[in-house]
This record gives sequence, structure tokens and C-alpha cells, in this order.
Amino acid sequence: MVDLPVVNDPRGNLTAIEAGVHVPFDIQRVYYLYDVPGGARRGGHAHRGLHQLIVAMSGSFDVLLDDGFSKKLVHLNRSYKGLLVTPMVWREIDNFSSGSVCMVLASAPYDEADYYRDYHDFLADVVGG
Repeated sequence: MVDLPVVNDPRGNLTAIEAGVHVPFDIQRVYYLYDVPGGARRGGHAHRGLHQLIVAMSGSFDVLLDDGFSKKLVHLNRSYKGLLVTPMVWREIDNFSSGSVCMVLASAPYDEADYYRDYHDFLADVVGG
């Protein structure tokens, strides 16, 4: 987890994220998920080299992280907390609350060749199984 700065103000709070300061990579791409239907899952993949910071901009959701050896469930529900996801970690995102927005800062532009979309292929490369 990455604690992001909060500037408190009676008019509304502000959080700024800077590459190399709050995230340990240059931000090359930003995308966000929203209007996710109830019961839907996102993610379901891993990356060979991509680093990401996942932030719940609004609402909440769960992120299941799996490095091939252990699994961890992280609940994101604060816009000043980011989840750093490194390469070779399978992720699944679900349990989206109504109106939630999931923002992802990525270390590289989209590259289909960087994805593991089959869990068994991912495991084979991670644990040789």
C-alpha cells in the first residue's frame, strides 16, 4: 500500500500523485474503470513487466493479488491510498460498490505482449507448474 498525500481544506481535500515521488515509476498511462455492473469482475491477468498503482477514486472494490505462491485480498475504499502492483502478480478486481471508480497508473503504454491472460501459463512461468 502507498499512502498518498492529502491536503485538507474546508472547500474539499486534494491529493496529488507524482511519478518518482509517490510511485516508484514514470507514469506512462492512466486509465480508469467505472459503471462496472454488479457482480462483474475486472482484471483476471498478470503483467510480465508492467508496474501499476491502483486507487479507488470513488466507492470501493476488492483486489485479489496472487504471486503464484500466496494470495492476498486487499479492500480499497480511500482515494488517498494506492495499491502498488508489481510485475508477475496475477490480479482480479471485484465487489465494486455502486458508483465506484478505479483509477490505474501504469509504467508503460498498453502492450498486449506484456499480458498473461491464462492463469495456467502464468503459474508455469512463476512456479514451473
